[in-house]
Amino acid sequence: MAIAMKIASHISKSSWIRRMFEEGERLRQEVGADKVYDFTLGNPDVEPPEAFGRELLALAQNPLPGMHRYMNNAGYAETRSSVASKLSVDSGLTVGAEHVIMTCGAGGALNVVLKTILNPGEEVIILAPYFVEYKFYIDNHGGVPVAVWTDHDTFQLDIDAIEKAITTKTRAIIICSPNNPTGVIYPAESLKHLGDVLKNIHQRSGHLIYVISDEPYARIAFDGKHVPNIFPLVESSVIVTSHSKDLALPGERIGYLAANPSMATALQFMEGAVFSNRVLGFVNAPALMQRLVAKLQDESVDIADYQDKRDLLVNSLTGMGFSMVKPDGAFYLFPKSPLADDVEFVKLAQKHHILLVPGAGFGAPGFFRIAYCVDKAMIERSLPAWSALAKEAGLSG
Repeated sequence: MAIAMKIASHISKSSWIRRMFEEGERLRQEVGADKVYDFTLGNPDVEPPEAFGRELLALAQNPLPGMHRYMNNAGYAETRSSVASKLSVDSGLTVGAEHVIMTCGAGGALNVVLKTILNPGEEVIILAPYFVEYKFYIDNHGGVPVAVWTDHDTFQLDIDAIEKAITTKTRAIIICSPNNPTGVIYPAESLKHLGDVLKNIHQRSGHLIYVISDEPYARIAFDGKHVPNIFPLVESSVIVTSHSKDLALPGERIGYLAANPSMATALQFMEGAVFSNRVLGFVNAPALMQRLVAKLQDESVDIADYQDKRDLLVNSLTGMGFSMVKPDGAFYLFPKSPLADDVEFVKLAQKHHILLVPGAGFGAPGFFRIAYCVDKAMIERSLPAWSALAKEAGLSG
């Protein structure tokens, strides 16, 4: 075999998101792009804020000496200080540049954290529905993923279920709020409850369990809702995030990780993370993007556009008989599948040129994901096809 057996196995089980996106490419060739309704990929259709263009132009016209050279493996000090200042305001704690590492997106940050903390065979709890890449990231570093369901009706944290899943091998819990794929926000009360449980375990047995908070959607919250900062709520917490969604820069691969300054082992963790960032081959986050995002920590895309699309789809689809939890943020819907087999339902949707991702791809059979970070005109064009799909699937709106 030309590639490792493990990789061959992973490929066969790999992301439904990419698989369905590729199916969309085939359909577009066959019937025309305007007749294909692709809701598969969380790839923002909006442009970055105007401030991004201004800063990019200013830097291009007035380049800094040595701006493309290597820097400290943790990133530029001024960028880390800018991120730390924003985190200090959001958390109410004193976060310093020494608590921040600039990374190649949230995926890079997650791999750095997992390499830093995991010993072979240790467990990482992931909360279903979950972003499927978590399992592969954990495996990258010798860990074992343990899936624990959130509440089946609300997708909120089930603290009792999490506590029951904790063993002497548990090393970390990954959370994502607003969540991909459900769009729910975990309230401060739930996060504090989780933090209290983990703190009690640590005090009782010396067993430190990290909470890794994956936050690329933290600035995309609707209806005046607020995404609580995890630092005051969970002492043993690490934030990983990117500017792929809030600044609409997914192709630039710029993000960061930050350790809770209240964590007694924060500086030891950071020393390990800087080393891991280097030896994993990320080495540094892109230099140009580091310069730019340093001045954009208070910027964000216009979330009103996403909220408008959410409302259009939620109102239209529920009117057709689909059932779902109305999301508080991000740009995903996660309705129940009208068919018992969500993969079969996704195949049925393809007949109507609607491209979706089955819930099985997120560890949640019986659901499907819609990414609505797409052109509103496409959503509007798709509604007759959704109506026909609903009828064929046996729904009555």
